[in-house]
Amino acid sequence: MINQFFIISIAYLIGSLSFGIITSKILNISDPRTIGSKNPGATNVMRTGNKLAAILTLFGDIFKATIVVKIVIFFGLNDLEIMQVCLAVLVGHIYPVYYKFKGGKGVATALGILLAINWILALSVICIWLVIFSIWKYSSLAAIIASLSAPIISYFLNDTSYIFLTNILITILIIFNHRENIKNLIKGIEPSFKK
Repeated sequence: MINQFFIISIAYLIGSLSFGIITSKILNISDPRTIGSKNPGATNVMRTGNKLAAILTLFGDIFKATIVVKIVIFFGLNDLEIMQVCLAVLVGHIYPVYYKFKGGKGVATALGILLAINWILALSVICIWLVIFSIWKYSSLAAIIASLSAPIISYFLNDTSYIFLTNILITILIIFNHRENIKNLIKGIEPSFKK
């Protein structure tokens, strides 16, 4: 029990690392929490005009989750423990202890989790995100639809019940954190990348 609590705590602390904030400090650009949606995710970092910062943020937020989950899988944790670690790293990203519990919306970190537990599922979700974004140019809409698709794809891939449940819980967290975006999309005021 103590070891399990320790592992989950470490996963949360690693998840709490915000690469949008870290990258903005290293590259000496505007803190993403002061511009646009005031979110430290890659989409808002892109609004600084620094593509390198956005790319570093994206990959940092993805692979912090992938590495953590892959490590616990490698060391043979059971399915329930792996699920708890997945959720801990995602909750850490969304509610980071280092930044007064105000973090990103979890999309990149959720993708990192999917890459660790089922890369076919992850690639399928990426493809859905790309298709939706290329058509409508709304990052939030693409994230919402891609997130909703994850449990469905997981079901048809015959994933274990724990992976399927993990995907459902991840989707709930992602949708919950996009509730303002959903309202804005309905009102037609959501920022897009249309030229």
